[in-house]
Amino acid sequence: MANKIYKDAKAALDGLLFDGMTIMAGGFGLCGIPENLIVAIRDSGVKNLTVISNNAGVDGFGLGMLLNTRQVKKMISSYVGENKEFERQYLSGELELEFNPQGTLAERCRAGGAGIPGFYTKTGVGTVIADGKEHKVFNGETYILETGLVADLSIVKAWKADAQGNLVYRKTARNFNPMMASAGRATVAEVEEILPVGKLGADAIHTPGIFVKRLVAGKFEKRIEQRTVRQKETA
Repeated sequence: MANKIYKDAKAALDGLLFDGMTIMAGGFGLCGIPENLIVAIRDSGVKNLTVISNNAGVDGFGLGMLLNTRQVKKMISSYVGENKEFERQYLSGELELEFNPQGTLAERCRAGGAGIPGFYTKTGVGTVIADGKEHKVFNGETYILETGLVADLSIVKAWKADAQGNLVYRKTARNFNPMMASAGRATVAEVEEILPVGKLGADAIHTPGIFVKRLVAGKFEKRIEQRTVRQKETA
């Protein structure tokens, strides 16, 4: 069995990056994002990227770092409200954006991983989302055709893995990561802990190792996107 474990994020991406490629990046907001792999992509200098992700990080962190260095040409996203640099680049015409309803984006990634080239959905009918897309009527209701997504590289973050690349995600970090892991021509996963084979219960595995090409154990900052706290009560 080939060794899937690499010493660091830079080594795990060696030979996989090229200008003009498409990258899927898992996570939801700043939860469950592949922090170390994003830094390694930034440091590589690869450019003209199309990035498929729920959002684009925040200013100066997560995918926001790749916007700061102008390495991203196009985003395929569903939520972009926390990043002022994203807003600036988009409104100035420096950045292309393919905007998706959040559930549609998740299903496009899942469909790509399942080998499904397209599917019909009611979401977006009658809005700008439907412009230029095929419309079809089923049982008296109008649907639009959305296409499945496949990436040259998927970068995902999991809680635990075994040496074969079987992955387990934790809570909200499970958003987008499993479907993106299956939709990359090559998938690199960074995890908090790598266990020996057999230590993960078969029923606990969310992403089978067949989808994972390379693994790296990372250290994570795990920023909170917006910290909201209650005022301390006084006696």
